Amino acid sequence: MIKKLLILFIPIAIACAQEDSTEFSVNEAIVDKEVTQEVSQEIDSVKYNIPWLDSFSINNTLFNRVKPPIGYFRKNDKDGNFAHWLRRLPLKEGNPDVQLYNGDPKGYQNGHAYVINMDVGAGDLQQCADATMRLRAEYLFGNNKHDSIHFNYTNGANVQFSKWKSGLYPVPKSGKVDWVNSTKNNNSYASFKKYMIQIFNYAGTLSLSRELESVTIESVRPGDILCHGGSPGHAVMVLDVVENDLGNKMFILAQSYMPAQEMHILKNPINQDISPWYSLQEIEEVINTPEWIFDRAELMRWN
Repeated sequence: MIKKLLILFIPIAIACAQEDSTEFSVNEAIVDKEVTQEVSQEIDSVKYNIPWLDSFSINNTLFNRVKPPIGYFRKNDKDGNFAHWLRRLPLKEGNPDVQLYNGDPKGYQNGHAYVINMDVGAGDLQQCADATMRLRAEYLFGNNKHDSIHFNYTNGANVQFSKWKSGLYPVPKSGKVDWVNSTKNNNSYASFKKYMIQIFNYAGTLSLSRELESVTIESVRPGDILCHGGSPGHAVMVLDVVENDLGNKMFILAQSYMPAQEMHILKNPINQDISPWYSLQEIEEVINTPEWIFDRAELMRWN
């Protein structure tokens, strides 16, 4: 399968297709049971091992940089779960330009509030759906849940990392893959990244939309994905959700796009007063993001 063509685009226009990879382990910081995090000036000290970075400042995690609006709280922030990990992703210092995979600046620079400090890879692969799959796979790999890492190719075949790491390589066939022996595939992080590149080449928004299950926007939680499958298609990930005492929710969205580019936290183009947060109360039929409009029914979740 040939990856997508490199194309020029304007905000709210074309779409996306495929992605790249990661690993980690928790620092010795301990968080008691399920905690409701309130707005605080204190620095959260939980720091995950992020293998694509040599080091990063604890001050630059999403949790410490992006505070909830007044009266809103982070709930179910349980040590080791996917939401806990996503909230502690490292951000780049300040608000730099979004860079493409080749080092050039993205043409449209007005849609992001923060840039996630994560590599893109050398090729035009880690696009929209790919970046969401990478975050999911990185979390699972870093928590030794290797058997839970699997993604569908666009042809419908399910490609498991557990087979890859055992020394097998997937060769796409019509509606399936044939697994052949490979002495290069193993359970190392380097091999895991090669597995993800293989996924990026043969999966995209269409396959992702078929793999996820639909959920209501009212139940939104970190790790959910707004996904419009197709060509064109697009996918963005919910990185954080906060709630007030009345049960009203706000959330943060992040995306990559095409050409492949750094993943970034999106501004709210409809309400700059709460940006980058999106208020569930303000959503009617659609969710407006800087470069795509999603139907509220397009929220999906990993099984």
